[in-house]
Amino acid sequence: MAAIPPGSRQRCSLCQVEIQGMAGGNDLVHFSQGAPGTRAKLWARVCQYLRTDEQKAQCLNQDPSLRGTVQPSDFFAEAPVIEMPPLGG
Repeated sequence: MAAIPPGSRQRCSLCQVEIQGMAGGNDLVHFSQGAPGTRAKLWARVCQYLRTDEQKAQCLNQDPSLRGTVQPSDFFAEAPVIEMPPLGG
């Protein structure tokens, strides 16, 4: 998929996020909830799980050169462990 021109936005038909083209290529991803993020964060949380070639062809975030390097903080954090008292105790 080609780069998005600076100042314009494109909506992904699969996941419905909007990617805003930015000068210098550091595009902003507008998620439905929360602060804008990077293409790498979108890849870590959504795009990597696409299964079919048809899905991948529709995805706006399949070009590794546009998304950059995924960082550990781009993934969802693990849920905290909750200590529960024994039942009936």
